[in-house]
Amino acid sequence: MAKFKIGDHVKWNSEAGHVSGKIIKVHDSDFDYKGHTRRASGDDPQYEIESDKTDHIAAHKESALTKIE
Repeated sequence: MAKFKIGDHVKWNSEAGHVSGKIIKVHDSDFDYKGHTRRASGDDPQYEIESDKTDHIAAHKESALTKIE
């Protein structure tokens, strides 16, 4: 079961440092992301997150994310 839900505010580490954004989609099955198949399941979901500072959409596993208030 997913730990986070759509609308949650989260942060993660990137090459540019910490980034934050809001979850816009939760994937519980494999999905296409920028031309690549990303693996996801109910036990290991992935999330699409829209950055707070840019219009960039990132996809991350649950373990890479931390919820922020």
